[in-house]
Amino acid sequence: MKKIILIGIGLLTFGFSNAQQLGTLVDEALKNSPEIQKFELQYNIVSEKVNEVNTIPNTEFGVGYFVSEPETRTGAQRFKVSAKQMMPWFGSITARENYVSSLADAKYEDIVIAKRKLIASVSQSYYNLYANKAKQKVLVQNIELLETYETMALTSVEVGKASAVDVLRLQMRQNELEQLKEVLVQQYLAEQTMLNKLLNRDKDVVVNVVDELTIPPETTLIDIEKLSLHPELIKYDKLYQSVEQSELLNQKESLPMIGFGLDYVNVDKRPNMEFSDNGKDIVMPMVSISIPIFNKKYKSQTKQNEFQQQEIMAEKQQRLNKLETALDKAVKDRISSRISYETQSKNLEQANDAEEILIKNYETGTIDFNDVLDIQELQLKFQMSQIESVKTFYIQTTIINYLSN
Repeated sequence: MKKIILIGIGLLTFGFSNAQQLGTLVDEALKNSPEIQKFELQYNIVSEKVNEVNTIPNTEFGVGYFVSEPETRTGAQRFKVSAKQMMPWFGSITARENYVSSLADAKYEDIVIAKRKLIASVSQSYYNLYANKAKQKVLVQNIELLETYETMALTSVEVGKASAVDVLRLQMRQNELEQLKEVLVQQYLAEQTMLNKLLNRDKDVVVNVVDELTIPPETTLIDIEKLSLHPELIKYDKLYQSVEQSELLNQKESLPMIGFGLDYVNVDKRPNMEFSDNGKDIVMPMVSISIPIFNKKYKSQTKQNEFQQQEIMAEKQQRLNKLETALDKAVKDRISSRISYETQSKNLEQANDAEEILIKNYETGTIDFNDVLDIQELQLKFQMSQIESVKTFYIQTTIINYLSN
């Protein structure tokens, strides 16, 4: 299990230099998560039940006192003591142990699934924080750019080449970007709280994310066959096996039980008589057998087990279909994010060229500040789209890793 987790972390963090930070957060989450601890305790409880079922029925003891003492040839019977032990059919206890062990195996997969989901949740939250931080940085840069344009506009107003309205428009645009930045700050804090709680620590712990993420030029091909080894599907296989063990146990329990016992009867001596067996106590070994003659219960359980196995296989196929759909969507969305990133890169390059032209026009005194705002808005849009594309790429990679590793 540990090997699978370490591989998953490695795949989640490719593509940027400070990968160890995410890996550290994931390790901390796996160590401290109360949900993981819950599943581990559930597994321990089921595993401990192996010792519970490794028992035989209680030994029966009985004591009886004859109120009216029956007379026998050897004397009057005083009291009776008996002991009896029923024994299950050969192999029944082993069948119980195997059944409980199969339930524990299925429960173990819950731990593996929960750890995979936790890795994915921590990684996705981390990438959300990165995107938020990157957007804040872009907004600061654009605000500074607008301040530069404002200075240019004020200079143009002084020489009569621009109006005060142009200055006001630039200032209003700055106010809008400041508002967006403040909203992002609050969203960052909310996401930071979510990540900290995934790590089961105080919500105000500061999370430092990487400064830059880029989409790698190539990505690893996805082996769709690995999906069949996903723990969500393996769990169904183990549940199926547990039903098989349940049926074997059912067959054993439908067989007879054998009992061994011993009766002891205390006998008083007959007075005024002398013979060899006078007052001799009675010891009577006993053997009994319990036969389930009316065994509709066991036949019904066999039918139920058959239906349950069919249900498990149907659920497994349904889950496989959903996982295949999710994997295919994640792969396609990751491809789309790369396409979008490359398109926005081209657009941003052209927007920067347009900005240079406007600056040159300012030097000749022909700048149009409406064009300035339009270009600035386009630049911001392309930068934000680029960040979203990077975030989408890594989040989809997280989903792919959850499904295929």
